[in-house]
Amino acid sequence: MSMEKLPAVVKPNVDPLKILKGQKALVTGGNSGIGKAVAIALGAAGADVVVNYVSHQEDALKVCDEIKAMGCRAIAIHADVSKEADVLAMYQQMYKEFGTIDILVNNAGLQRDAPLEKMTLEQWNTVVGVDMTGQFLCAREAVKEFKARGVKKEISCAAGKIICMSSVHQMIPWAGHVNYASSKGGIHMLMQSIAQEVAPHRIRVNAIAPGAIRTSINTAAWSTPEAYRSLMTLVPYNRIGEPEDIAHCAVWLSSDYADYITGTTIFIDGGMTLFPGFATGG
Repeated sequence: MSMEKLPAVVKPNVDPLKILKGQKALVTGGNSGIGKAVAIALGAAGADVVVNYVSHQEDALKVCDEIKAMGCRAIAIHADVSKEADVLAMYQQMYKEFGTIDILVNNAGLQRDAPLEKMTLEQWNTVVGVDMTGQFLCAREAVKEFKARGVKKEISCAAGKIICMSSVHQMIPWAGHVNYASSKGGIHMLMQSIAQEVAPHRIRVNAIAPGAIRTSINTAAWSTPEAYRSLMTLVPYNRIGEPEDIAHCAVWLSSDYADYITGTTIFIDGGMTLFPGFATGG
């Protein structure tokens, strides 16, 4: 692919309400929480979407129905992203249905919490396997397709876009969650290293790092008034985040409006990474 033939300055030539029209997206863990919101938002912006899931197929199908109702195509594909064979089969099914991929949202993640001395190797391997190795496997396959296809200017200024879902815990230590925090720290460097490697091919790789978001994975942190008040001591903006807060950023970051952004983590955390304890002390 000749870079000289591509414009030095790009101007999005799209309907602002359908800024991803014609693009094909894969959202891992897209059947619930943040992944669900991202998948629906990508569909609303005009993308056809693969909704990946590892359990609760009925939820993935409901997400697909919402996307289809907006006029875009959507399919649910089962795959455990920590397993190479599953990832390869998922991409082959996506290419059979959609032909290619333009956007990968590496969202699948889980927690297996325990104090360090009680954490089992299985708990460690499960979290690292899904939360980080899964992102590596999915990014590797997407980059293969991006490079082989190159830039299609009528679709996007970039040959492909990858969004790695990280967490504020890529920079905030989290006692009792050493496997989760380690995987998120790893995602930060995984994202930046891939971004550096593939940028000459007009492939953009970025990350979103959510803070406290209202999802089922952290229900205990917000489901009672007492828990919510305690949580707000960590959030200067004084509200919990919603999955849609992440989804809106994912759509924009996938679009040509963000074409000159790569290797960056966007923190969506209401100021949690401002270390609010130092506002009155320190």
